[in-house]
Amino acid sequence: MSSVAHLPQDPLPISPRPAPRALGGHFTAWLRANLFASIPSGIMTLLLLFVLGKACIGLWQWGIANAVWVVSGNDTSACRALRGVGACWAVVPEKYRFILFGTYPFDEQWRPALAVAIFIALFAVSSRRSFWRKELFLLWAAALAMIGCLMWGGFLGLSFVTQDRWGGLPVTLILATFGLAFGFPLGILVALGRRSKLPAIRSLCVLYVELIRGVPLISLLFMASVMFPLFMPDGVNIDKLLRAQIAFILYAGAYLAEVVRGGLQAVPRGQYEAADALGLSYWEKHALIVLPQAIRHVIPPLVNTFIAFFKDTSLVLIIGIFDLLTTAKTAIVDPAWQSFSVEVYVFVGVIYFVFCFAMSRYSRSLEAQRGTN
Repeated sequence: MSSVAHLPQDPLPISPRPAPRALGGHFTAWLRANLFASIPSGIMTLLLLFVLGKACIGLWQWGIANAVWVVSGNDTSACRALRGVGACWAVVPEKYRFILFGTYPFDEQWRPALAVAIFIALFAVSSRRSFWRKELFLLWAAALAMIGCLMWGGFLGLSFVTQDRWGGLPVTLILATFGLAFGFPLGILVALGRRSKLPAIRSLCVLYVELIRGVPLISLLFMASVMFPLFMPDGVNIDKLLRAQIAFILYAGAYLAEVVRGGLQAVPRGQYEAADALGLSYWEKHALIVLPQAIRHVIPPLVNTFIAFFKDTSLVLIIGIFDLLTTAKTAIVDPAWQSFSVEVYVFVGVIYFVFCFAMSRYSRSLEAQRGTN
């Protein structure tokens, strides 16, 4: 019995519809789709634009139109005559050297300025993937040694400057750079230790992470500054800045360990099995296959941790170290400039913003290069 193929019947005719409106590519279409899609949305947009416009006009009048930019010496009469109507930006050129370099000898402040320039150059070079070679470690070692020589001095005609005279931006960069440079490898080792099959190593790593993450950073700094010297032998005294640096490294390592551990858990199990099938050792497997994928998964939280850590360096005020924010607070102790603290904080805020924004943009570029959403 032969089967007869059943052909589908002609579908019912569909009445023509107008072509959809193009929403992309035209500014007015974008406004209609995103800001004025409905009456409530349009009202809210107009209200926010009105508030934003008023704020921008006020900032323009206060920060530029009515501002005082230069005064003679400590004569702040022109600034006081504004009575808050305009900003007194003259405080920045008057106090910027103390804000940036603290109590470092005035005639030698070119040395911390050069150290800051070296830090920025290192960051710029390290951000280029073409420089990611073994020689980069040697460059970092040489640059950090040069920074230490500049800050301490004591040779080649440079006068010796003790660490209690350091302050401002160099101290902030030293704490943040060394804290992240040593904290990140520590965090990777702790993250691997928490996934170890050896109970002793796993327990020690868990104890370290939970202990450090369970207390505020201020507590760690207080213990490093006050409690730690009590356990040292008589006559042994570790510099206060070094103790704070160790506390920052331990703090950064604990938080970065949890971020990296999350990335390790996101790597598919098949990647581990493929590495084992290739006969790779434990360290080769993680260095060549697992860790690159894990770090790619956690680029955004890593950068968030870096930015938060960079800003947390201001907490060293509690142990008497003059970082950038502390020198800014101290700069306006002068009675002639006490009324213009807002301008000083804006200046310092711009510096913090530049560094944090640069880190954020660099992370976005890494995500784009590695295809991470």
